[in-house]
Amino acid sequence: MVDPVLGRLRAWAARHIVARDALAVAPLVPLCLVHALFAADLGVSPDRTGGPWGMLALTAALLAPLPWRRRSPLAVFAVTASVSFLQWLWTATLLPADLAVLIALYAVAAGCATRWALAAGAVAELGIALVVLRPGESAFVLAKEWAAFSVFVVAVWIAGRYVRTHRRYAESLRARAEQAERERDQRAVIAAAAERTRIARELHDVVAHNMSAIVIHADGARLAFDSDPEEARRSLQTISTTGRRGLTEMRRLVGVLRDGAPTGEPHSPQPDLARLEELVEQARASGLPTAFTLSGTPSDLSEGEQLVIYRIVQEALTNALKHGGPGTRATVVIAFGADGVTVDVADDGRGRPALETEGGHGLVGMRERAALYGGTVEAGPGEDGGYRVLARIPAGGP
Repeated sequence: MVDPVLGRLRAWAARHIVARDALAVAPLVPLCLVHALFAADLGVSPDRTGGPWGMLALTAALLAPLPWRRRSPLAVFAVTASVSFLQWLWTATLLPADLAVLIALYAVAAGCATRWALAAGAVAELGIALVVLRPGESAFVLAKEWAAFSVFVVAVWIAGRYVRTHRRYAESLRARAEQAERERDQRAVIAAAAERTRIARELHDVVAHNMSAIVIHADGARLAFDSDPEEARRSLQTISTTGRRGLTEMRRLVGVLRDGAPTGEPHSPQPDLARLEELVEQARASGLPTAFTLSGTPSDLSEGEQLVIYRIVQEALTNALKHGGPGTRATVVIAFGADGVTVDVADDGRGRPALETEGGHGLVGMRERAALYGGTVEAGPGEDGGYRVLARIPAGGP
């Protein structure tokens, strides 16, 4: 029950700053009234203060600006200091309302720059010097009284500066926390977009390769069903094997999209250079005679770079299967050198449709994969016909 009440009070105080600051100085009002009404009993000469009404006027002039001290600290301090100086010229008598100068000094120290805080402190010290200065008094007594009053001024000034420093530190922490939260959200969005792009590339490579092989063998089985049942049987077996392999890779990719809950199913590793021979054999089994050449010594390639090489070869062979036409043959040449690796996949088929040559998803995916490691991909008709994909990935790329 207490917490909701405090919460409502804080919300009200945040909305009504002037009213809150007025309530903070309200206890000074009865003290000043008692001092003004009973000045004679307290040993204050009415002639020096202009009587109770004069004291009340000075008190009102000193206290009235204080509710606005947080909004306009410099203006409030200037008004209270000026009224206090006029009071010294008129009466040379201290009043309880003179505490308004210290309150305004605290507001300047807590809310303004250092130069203004130092200037306000100097004005307050000058006022103390005027108050304690009396003709004929010894310098020792004057210095002692000035030091005694200065303790209060210095304490108020230091308290104000401490509050300002603490407030600015808290604001900087909040600003850094908000910035960190914004950066975290941006990183999450970027990471999600990158992951979606990566999964889209993987899905395209997996689906396009396996489905192309399945379609080709399904057509072959249909054509050979009556004339060569054994060939049709082998084609159906290849379809079964290719379909299962595609489902396994699809299951692995779909698992990435889950919330990380364990499925109990083993996840196969990402394809690497060691599986290139298997990939070429799959292309041969799908009806694309493929010559494979590997030259040079593979350097320390990361798993990502090996996956890029594998997927480029896979996409190029898939396109040769899809668009090369009957009797197409392909060559795969991978050359490792000191400056990087070159992947050259060419076929002697009938080329590609215009859509593919102008930038289908497969070509875009190959270029994106190579660009991740500072590489490039060139794709287009070969010099002797057919189609050629040439990729270069530099050593030590980003």
